Amino acid sequence: MAQPGDLQAATDPIRRLLDRRHEAREVALQASREATRSAANAIRATHRGETERADELIAASAEALRRAQDACVDHPEVLHAGFVADAAKELAEAVLTRAAIAGRPLPEPAEVGVDEVAWLHGLAETVGELRRASLDHVRAERIEEAERLLELMQEVLAALTSIDVPDGLSRGLRRATDAARAITERTRGDLTTAVGQRRLRAALDAHRQALEHAEGRGRQA
Repeated sequence: MAQPGDLQAATDPIRRLLDRRHEAREVALQASREATRSAANAIRATHRGETERADELIAASAEALRRAQDACVDHPEVLHAGFVADAAKELAEAVLTRAAIAGRPLPEPAEVGVDEVAWLHGLAETVGELRRASLDHVRAERIEEAERLLELMQEVLAALTSIDVPDGLSRGLRRATDAARAITERTRGDLTTAVGQRRLRAALDAHRQALEHAEGRGRQA
């Protein structure tokens, strides 16, 4: 037990520990922000078709995330404060979105460089990006590609709904899954409407062509 005169000696090691923890937090926080910003820009570049730029930004995000994680090696309290996990989720979303839109297999957590729960959250967030890409294809009348992305969204949702653990273990994955379900349902409705409209236009065009052909034959007779 520390005597009154020894309190300074007892608190000095604690102060030094907290100083180091604070320094680690500042480094990890800044690096996490850089990782998040680069990941968000990578997603925008992916949607614009700027694939090389997207890859560069993903690499920058991954490097920043590694710096954040390295700063927390001796300070798990900082690592689990939330902002590093958020940055990992954003990186996972960027990597998964890039692969999905390109039609490549989705990389697993170890390939992305994030933990499993961050990867699952990134996967859930990817559904929103796939909706955006699917609607872009619809507007460009690339229905088959839009349908491919919708099918992938449904596969992602099926995988997410198979995870049934308390929110404390999954960092609230159930809410992200519910949001992904709603996005998928809206996209299915939008795509169903687009397909119906395309079929209607095709039928009207065929009917018009048949009428024009009949009128032409009538004039010849």
